[in-house]
This record gives sequence, structure tokens and C-alpha cells, in this order.
Amino acid sequence: MKRILVTNDDGVHAPGLRAMREALGGLGEVVVVAPLSEQSATSHSLTLHHPLRIKEIEPGVRAVDGTPTDCVLLAVRGILEEAPHLVVSGINQGPNLGEDVLYSGTVAAAMEGAILGIPSMAVSLASWKHHDFDAATAVTRSLAEALLARSLPDRFLVSVNVPPIPIEEIQGLRVTRLGSRVYNDAIIRKTDPRGRDYFWIGGSEPTWHASSPESDFAAIEDRCVSLTPLLLDLTDQDQLDFLRGLELDLP
Repeated sequence: MKRILVTNDDGVHAPGLRAMREALGGLGEVVVVAPLSEQSATSHSLTLHHPLRIKEIEPGVRAVDGTPTDCVLLAVRGILEEAPHLVVSGINQGPNLGEDVLYSGTVAAAMEGAILGIPSMAVSLASWKHHDFDAATAVTRSLAEALLARSLPDRFLVSVNVPPIPIEEIQGLRVTRLGSRVYNDAIIRKTDPRGRDYFWIGGSEPTWHASSPESDFAAIEDRCVSLTPLLLDLTDQDQLDFLRGLELDLP
């Protein structure tokens, strides 16, 4: 029987996680190991300075008081007797497009699965306000079924973004590249009742550069599902020769 590890960064009680668990139920044994509380934008962080505790919410569902990356590592190395055949992270409430993948706990959890040698996918509903996961669960189940039926490359990792529209209005699947965000960050400084400064990272909703019709942003705008394969190797191949040509005056 195929084993599927499900996790997320919105927390073990998130509706997107529940919807995905139900959608994947017929494909094999589904085990949930997810953060106890919301861990959005935690990126690929591990908890190293305090012990982690695991709470069984119900049979097959465990919560960890740590990050999404903690959850996958604990599940594979410490909880499950056998490694899963697939790691599925999500369904995230909100898009993970362009540089979002560098901050995303959803993508980081799937990335940890890939690092551990398990084919992995991160699934995001491209809206913070739309709460109907039907289209996203249908896409997730179909893609998971296809992946489980194939022999996949080493460290396979794909980021999936689903437009927030009914399944019958989706205009197809599109294999995409990461686009580029335009962040409008603002640092908001305030003072607490004791006179000490504190800060909020805020700003308006980010936009994107309309530079490539092959981007994940363009796919969502065209009402298509975006499938973006991701690499774990962040080496910029184009800059290798530049760095080799530098003459440094070292002491």
C-alpha cells in the first residue's frame, strides 16, 4: 500500500489540510504530521534549541510544536516505521508564487521531503480570502495519483498553485517557471505601554513583474493551474565563471 505523508504550515486544524487528507484518502495510507499552530513564512527552519513534543489529535493525525520542516523530519526519521512514498504539503491558504517559495513553510516542508529522498509536492490555493478548496483538492488528488504511479527522479519537488475558481472554470494545467514578485514591504514602528519600541513588518499586497508568459503568475492570471518544478541546488551557474575570474588581494 502506498503511504502519503501530509503536512502544512497553516497548522494541524487548518481547513486546507483537512480537505487534502480527505481527498487523498482513497490513494493509500494517509498520515498527517503537521504543526500545532500556524507557521506561515517560517521557510526552511529547524528547531534546535528546545525539545519538540508530539500530540496525537486523532488516529493518523499528529501535531508537532515546531515548524513544517520539523514535522517532515520527525515523521520520516522518528515517527513512521517506513518512509512514505509521497510527501504532500498544503493546501496552503494563499499563493506561493515567485520568490514566495523562499519564505514559504508550505514549500519548505515539501523541500524537506525531497531532501530526504521522497518525491514531494507543495499545494497552494492562490487566494487569502477564498475558502473553497474543491478545485485544489481535485488537482491534488489527480496529481498525487499520477506521481504515485511513476518512477520519479531523485529529489523530485513541485510547487502547485491553483486559481481560486470552480474546477469547471479552470483553463488547464501549465508547467511554469518562477516569476518575480514586487514586494511593498513597510516597517511599522510603535511603542508599547512601557515605552519600548516594537515593529511590525507590513505593507500592501505584493504584485508581480509581467515579464514572462511562462511564469507561475501568468498561469494563475490566465485561470490555469501552475506546476513549477523546483531545484534544491541554488547554484547560479551563470556566475561561476565571473567568480573564477576575480583577482583577490588576500593577506
